[in-house]
Amino acid sequence: MSDYFGKDVPKLGFGLMRLPHKAIMTDVEQVKTMVDLFLDAGFTYFDTAFVYPGSEAAIRKALVDRYPREQYTLCTKINAFLMAPTEKAAKQQFYTSLERTGAGFFDYYLLHALMENNYKKYDKFHLWDFVKEQKEKGLIKHFGFSYHAGPELLEQILTEHPEVDFIQLQINYADWENPKVVSRANYEMARKHGKSITVMEPVKGGALANPPKEVKKLFKDYHPDMSYASWAIRFVASLDGIITVLSGMSNIQQMEDNISYMKDFKPLNEEEQRIIQEAQRIIGHSATIPCTACHYCVDGCPKQIRIPDIFSAMNKEIGNGQAEEAKTAYFNAAAEGHRASDCIECRQCERACPQHLSITDNLKTAAKMFEN
Repeated sequence: MSDYFGKDVPKLGFGLMRLPHKAIMTDVEQVKTMVDLFLDAGFTYFDTAFVYPGSEAAIRKALVDRYPREQYTLCTKINAFLMAPTEKAAKQQFYTSLERTGAGFFDYYLLHALMENNYKKYDKFHLWDFVKEQKEKGLIKHFGFSYHAGPELLEQILTEHPEVDFIQLQINYADWENPKVVSRANYEMARKHGKSITVMEPVKGGALANPPKEVKKLFKDYHPDMSYASWAIRFVASLDGIITVLSGMSNIQQMEDNISYMKDFKPLNEEEQRIIQEAQRIIGHSATIPCTACHYCVDGCPKQIRIPDIFSAMNKEIGNGQAEEAKTAYFNAAAEGHRASDCIECRQCERACPQHLSITDNLKTAAKMFEN
């Protein structure tokens, strides 16, 4: 799988959908301060869209008119179903975005919010070809699409359009196994096709900045000084193949908080990954194996399979998307003769398990995950 083209892009992106307002107007002066803080900290990626009210014009005043073009990267989007009754109107959005932003070209450009009920319109309006033409002209450097549906349609689109450079997906720890959002399944499909990802909604529209009280306690007990939002953003930024994680910052305080832990970004460590998995279980969308590593299952296992260690390896991929780390952990845990596939299905482990886990079935899953 190839590295993403934007590997020099810092991991935090400035999402411009939720800019601060004064009355009904964008607070451009506050946005200027936020832009200054963002760039001074070494970040460069700004994300807007034709349909974000006032956003493209505001970023021109706060960024484009104030900084050399080489100091930032700008992404915007073309939308085929909002304010686009005709093909001509849809394509005009591109030229309007160029005029509004004054950026001269776009480093990243997206077909906006593809899903089941609208994706055919992008074909009907010939927007895939239109965007490729703009790339050939040098007006777009990289193009892709943002996406809000399931992995089946995503695979179809990626098969039909392998030329896309990247994808924008909704990913956060709460939606990792949410059946309505399927963050994990979409992430894995994108990576299967070798596509790199920009991430939207890492804090789930702000919901994960104020998670359930049980989750708050988990986070505060481990690190009292870290914000709840920091856990959400670092979870996504720790995944493989991520270009940048977009945070829709609405005030200076949010900007300062994000910079505090992303300027010198450190991926989640082992204990933090386990804490995120517990948070997922509390929220109610988790496919991780709730093994407590008591090791009662190992004592009576005729093959002495290190079941808790194997389940821990599985949870790295299931709960945290750490596919390579999961493989390494599995092969460290499963020596010859003690692999998941060596299970003889005596079910002694299941009789000993206080959590009443389906250990035999999970070992079969582990063998499929890691030994094929």
